[in-house]
Amino acid sequence: MKKSLVILSLILGAFGSVHAQTVSSLIEDWERAKAYTLEYLEAMPADKYDFKPTEDIRSFSQQMLHLTDANYGFTSAAVGIESPIGQGESEKSTDTSKENVTQLVTDGYDFVIKGLNGMTDAELKESIQLFGRFKMTKAQAFAKLFEHQTHHRGQTTIYIRMAGITPPNEKLF
Repeated sequence: MKKSLVILSLILGAFGSVHAQTVSSLIEDWERAKAYTLEYLEAMPADKYDFKPTEDIRSFSQQMLHLTDANYGFTSAAVGIESPIGQGESEKSTDTSKENVTQLVTDGYDFVIKGLNGMTDAELKESIQLFGRFKMTKAQAFAKLFEHQTHHRGQTTIYIRMAGITPPNEKLF
């Protein structure tokens, strides 16, 4: 019986550690996400940045700038550092050129990575009240942010295809 409990404890402990996030693993994921998003920005022709599949949805540039605004907002809230831009400011940009959007998106990813670089693994486990409403750990906030940027980048796949371009290949690793 004792032997079974020890084995069970080891197995459960191993599974628990598989899901544990570290700052370094998060930074790797965010560096990869940044590179992947930059491939999307590069793939879309400059004259299609204002393209909307239908009038009632965001343009390609607005999708990318919305993603950027969230990168600033979530990171600022999770890490407790002030965002250099106001809430929703990126998406309101009137300069939707490929060059400007690429720079703004790059800066947003760099803000996330810089925020993570200033954290410890222990801080990822700290509880926060995200946006004053949602109780979660800092690691969970970054997971939600990662999900958000993946969702909006994924939405732009159809924009790129409708422009007659093959989108970048998936970057899981």
